[in-house]
Amino acid sequence: MSLTRKRQKELKRLRSNAEDLWGQQQEVLSNANALAAEARKQAAYYTREEIAPRVREGYDSYVRPAAQTARDTAGKYAGVARDRLVGDVIPAVGTAVGTALSVVDHARAARSAAFAGDFKKAGKELTRKASVAKQKSGPGAGTVIAVGLGVIAAAGLLYAVWQTFRADDELWVADEEPTTPPAE
Repeated sequence: MSLTRKRQKELKRLRSNAEDLWGQQQEVLSNANALAAEARKQAAYYTREEIAPRVREGYDSYVRPAAQTARDTAGKYAGVARDRLVGDVIPAVGTAVGTALSVVDHARAARSAAFAGDFKKAGKELTRKASVAKQKSGPGAGTVIAVGLGVIAAAGLLYAVWQTFRADDELWVADEEPTTPPAE
């Protein structure tokens, strides 16, 4: 099947137009890439010149003093904290673990007795299990102090981040409208 000269000429013109359009699109993409590279470079400059110093200043004026105060306070009360840990926390944790293991042990003994058919012994084990489970211990003073210090440290960190990233009206200056030369 052969094409007429007219159709061949139209197809050749169409191909030429498509190639021109392709070239124009490549030029637009090249310009867009150059613009994006320049924007990336300007963003890096802005970050290095404006944002990094503000973050460093916020860190130096809020986080570092709070950390130093916490370190000094921890150093001052390290002996007290160690004594509380050894005297209150470790025994409480040991008691809780021992109680849990005792409850598990009684449950196993009751299940074993019930499986063997000795329901009277199983009932006694369940009664012992219930009495062991009623013993409880609450958090000690060391736990309360540790949680309090953690909350204070978290609040200080959040305040420092808020101070660093809060919006200052004086900081942002609106860009001037670019002046365009009058059309001739």
